[in-house]
Amino acid sequence: MKYQVITTLSLLFISLAVFAQKEAVKVENGYKVEIKTSAVCEMCKEAIESDLVFEKGVKDVNLDVDTKILTVVYNDKKTTPETIRKRVAKVGYNADDIKRDAKAYENLPFCCKDGAHGDGHH
Repeated sequence: MKYQVITTLSLLFISLAVFAQKEAVKVENGYKVEIKTSAVCEMCKEAIESDLVFEKGVKDVNLDVDTKILTVVYNDKKTTPETIRKRVAKVGYNADDIKRDAKAYENLPFCCKDGAHGDGHH
């Protein structure tokens, strides 16, 4: 009984982790993934979008500043959602569960940092 409860709980946590992670969906010209970022302004948008165009396999990228959702269309033979998230983190922004690179964050303009917009969060 004890092992059955542990197994059931383990499966529940795994299911929740997979559910929380937005997976890519097939679209006409590749796959599309939506990534929650810590972006807060138009400068954030420009930094992320202009960096991602250099990621191999990325076909289209758009950050909605209001929702902080980054939508990326990509070729699944050349890149993955995980690689894209890591690229966003290297620019200095959180990307779903991947934390931003601290050094890159320090180099961001003031308006892109925590508290710059008065909300205290990113």
